[in-house]
Amino acid sequence: MNHYASERAPASRVPRYLLLAITVVIAGVIGSLAYLSASSSAGSTAWPALDTRDLRIGADIGPDGIITKADGVLPDGVTVLDDNYAGIANLDPALREQLTEAAADAAMAGVTVHVNSGWRSADYQNELLRAAVSDYGSAAEAARWVATAETSPHVSGSAVDIGGADATDWLSRYGSSYGLCQIYLNEPWHYELRPEAAERGCPRMYVDPTEDPRMPQ
Repeated sequence: MNHYASERAPASRVPRYLLLAITVVIAGVIGSLAYLSASSSAGSTAWPALDTRDLRIGADIGPDGIITKADGVLPDGVTVLDDNYAGIANLDPALREQLTEAAADAAMAGVTVHVNSGWRSADYQNELLRAAVSDYGSAAEAARWVATAETSPHVSGSAVDIGGADATDWLSRYGSSYGLCQIYLNEPWHYELRPEAAERGCPRMYVDPTEDPRMPQ
């Protein structure tokens, strides 16, 4: 055997125990990443997959079975002042007045109150309900997030869905002063007018719409 080769051979060989250790470490890292990914996915299920904005793709296509802006669909960035949209213009006047006042005060604090959804037509509401049933797999589960056209306060113009975590946080602290109250624990963006809240505070929230006596049981 060549003397040079006999000296170099041991240096080029990785010990078997070291290969085993490296394999174990790599497997552990992969397992940890998989666990974190699964945990993140599981945590996201606390929020509904459906959002009213899911239907905005067809907002300008036309009336043949597809909702339009005339049905109350709102683009991103709309505020209560944008009354050129039916979703804002058709809100209950008292709700709109109080939301306008609250939004002006929030703006002074550096918070912009966006409206993701306001008034909706019955067709729009029915489309949201169909989408919710498809998303959640049953009418019972969908009812926790979307009301029927006959019972939805959005169809009557009595509710708004607020956009932005800073805006919902601001309203959760100060909204009662304007009679604006979060109604459901599972929907921190959903606000309705409760005029008595200015003096008495907002009423106890329902866990979700299925507890609301206005909704069919």
